[in-house]
Amino acid sequence: MNIILLGPPGAGKGTQARTLVEERGMIQLSTGDMLREAKDSGTEMGKRVADVMARGELVTDEIVIGLIREKLEGENGGGFIFDGFPRTLAQADALDALMAETGQTLDAVIELSVEDDALVARITGRSTCANCGEVYHDVTKPIPADGKCTNCGGTEFKRRADDNEDALKNRLMEYYKKTSPLLGFYYAKDMLKRVDGLAPMAEVKASIAAILD
Repeated sequence: MNIILLGPPGAGKGTQARTLVEERGMIQLSTGDMLREAKDSGTEMGKRVADVMARGELVTDEIVIGLIREKLEGENGGGFIFDGFPRTLAQADALDALMAETGQTLDAVIELSVEDDALVARITGRSTCANCGEVYHDVTKPIPADGKCTNCGGTEFKRRADDNEDALKNRLMEYYKKTSPLLGFYYAKDMLKRVDGLAPMAEVKASIAAILD
């Protein structure tokens, strides 16, 4: 089963994707992770990525689609989770064409919907373990009193420089400008499913499982 996870920054896409990877054997295709992996791979595609990034330029859709093609033509485990792609209608069309070429199908597009004010409160108190990426929050999940990550035992935690109210509102505006057309695109295809991204983590997980099952 292949799915797209949509949702603004902080909606919980990464957390839910990790759960699907662990419990269903799905493969998460995060654009950022694929670019970093390619840059260090030494392959022809990787050299193109490294060259573009070294010049400080944006990686083209052509390159990203090429990286996704490599993944789709490899081992698919329990299916793929597209996280952070597509972001535009042009990318959505390109992904549709690629899926057809590789004999794959896109089974669902799941939007983790949120209320902006609640999301701002969630994000501005967020920090992550520098070692494993486990997420903590000043109010809902504080860093343990002993200063050790409950997942890996790491002792270094970090906050994103742009996890502040003004920067987050700008990121949200940018997300909605780019993603709104995608919601209509997949709704028209009868593929769009909505889940309350601000529900307790277990409820979000259960809602996604119900869609996939």
